[in-house]
Amino acid sequence: MKKVLALMMVVAMIASVAVLSGCGNKTADTAATTAAADKTYIIYSDNAFAPFEYLDTETNTYVGVDMEIMAAIAEDQGIKYEMHNEGFDASMGAVQSGQADAMIAGMTITDERKETFDFSEPYFDDGQVIVAKEGTTLDDLKGKTVAAKTSTVGGEYAESIKDQYGFTINYYEGSDNMYQAVSTGADVACVEDFSVIGYAIKTGEVKLSIISSEPANVKGYGFAVQKGKNAELLQKFDAGLANIKASGKYAEILKKYGY
Repeated sequence: MKKVLALMMVVAMIASVAVLSGCGNKTADTAATTAAADKTYIIYSDNAFAPFEYLDTETNTYVGVDMEIMAAIAEDQGIKYEMHNEGFDASMGAVQSGQADAMIAGMTITDERKETFDFSEPYFDDGQVIVAKEGTTLDDLKGKTVAAKTSTVGGEYAESIKDQYGFTINYYEGSDNMYQAVSTGADVACVEDFSVIGYAIKTGEVKLSIISSEPANVKGYGFAVQKGKNAELLQKFDAGLANIKASGKYAEILKKYGY
């Protein structure tokens, strides 16, 4: 009888340990789920790339297509985030170093960038054009300097055509710096994304003209994370993008900015 009682006590102890262990696993899983839900993502963006992101001086806040798309997707997917408008180069560096979880900054998806970043589905398509003062022709580029933005596809496109047109390139950190250089005559022209310069010309912010016939090198913009990181955030962005397109919110945002 004593042996039976002893055996029953051992079995009870094992069962208790198993229950406690199971509770511990559930507690850990719950904590992990809660932590993921409570996470606030750090997202970087450009600070002078209208209409995708630019400072509204009346409210002293950054607005634009990217800002509104990110806000709409975050609302749809329950994403908490902080936006830092620090510039394009700074955004890429922050994501690469792990300082930021992601970036949305009119960033063109390219094979070269895919070696460093993982991208969402494209959320906007654009290409590059050459812009100069009215009356300038492509023949006028020969022997002159053309402005391009550092670390951009526009810069890559300028490099690809500089020998064809016989110009050299001056690089700038921001689009506004490029426009100023062309307006003052420091450079004869600049290379810019069609939608961006088109918006600047339409709103009267820039008194320049597009001198190339049509956008070249057309590709998609993507939301980017460090390669191999933040896969869940990327999946949520894609799911949210599909939802705001289906609901009409995406079209509403583009229409607001003239697209």
